[in-house]
Amino acid sequence: MTTAGADSRLVEALAARAGRTAAVGPWDSGSLAALAAAGTLGEFVPVAHGGAGAGEGRRLDLLATVAEQCLTTALVLSQWAAAVRLVEGADDAVRARELPALARGDRFTTIGISQLTTSRRHLGRAAVRASRGVGGWRLDGECPWVSGADRADTLVTGALDADGVPRFFLVDTAAPGVRIDPPLELLALSGSRTTTVGLAAVSPSAVLEAPPGGPRAGGLATIALALGTARAAVAMVTREADDRSELSPVAAALGAEAMAIGAELARAAETGIGPEARDALRTRATGLALRATQAALTAAKGAGFVVGHPAERLVREACFFLVWSCPPAVAGSVLCTLAGIAGPA
Repeated sequence: MTTAGADSRLVEALAARAGRTAAVGPWDSGSLAALAAAGTLGEFVPVAHGGAGAGEGRRLDLLATVAEQCLTTALVLSQWAAAVRLVEGADDAVRARELPALARGDRFTTIGISQLTTSRRHLGRAAVRASRGVGGWRLDGECPWVSGADRADTLVTGALDADGVPRFFLVDTAAPGVRIDPPLELLALSGSRTTTVGLAAVSPSAVLEAPPGGPRAGGLATIALALGTARAAVAMVTREADDRSELSPVAAALGAEAMAIGAELARAAETGIGPEARDALRTRATGLALRATQAALTAAKGAGFVVGHPAERLVREACFFLVWSCPPAVAGSVLCTLAGIAGPA
């Protein structure tokens, strides 16, 4: 099911490292270095700043293809790419300093803005606060979900100012007042080294422009990663069907669904998509990832239930889409499906 999104040598390199990457992360496994060597990182950086400046469709295709081989690497890449997109909103000096090095893979950045979209918003207070004084901006609080924080040179984060307006900043992770907690042990994707980052009177290194439309959860990148996961599972069922003909219609049906979602994702990248349609596509992609990975486990039989088998890893990793940047509309639809009841009208 692999698309033409990435060089075949890169695909092979990511697949060969996937098991180790899931355990130790793409920094130590060499997967990030492979992305840099293949020029993949550069595709997410504008030409004017040392990159290849790929379009949105190409970027989503790359994310899906990487996810098909290794979801841990794809998650880290998606967070890096989201940070890069916001760094593009810095001034000329910051862009010239940061973006060429990021395109080459010489520096690593990541993003921590879930506190503005999905995490800790129920607490009734800002998780990260931005205050402005004579010495400039100061950040205080916690970023609850930051992938690769302890491997990052910089962090893109968001905070609410005194008027409740979202502000965005670039922070050096070595700056005074930055606390990076140990990586969390997760159901899956622990290799992403996701953790909490604390900020105590931290002075950011740059102020960034707010993204168009403000911060949002559940963008097209999350759909691309779910699609890649589903494709990996479909490929596994298809291989099993080579020896067991009864699996052929299952593989064909799941494959057709993946192709349909991929086509809609490509159209969304080209022409845009509204919030409701985007959430509906995300719900479909999440559902397919869950069902396809369980089909792969069923097809693999007992062997797939052993820790370390690709089917076992895929089933655990697919659960990530139930909690990652999951807007209320998507979560509600998924919960209704799991409960076997009709969703909201």
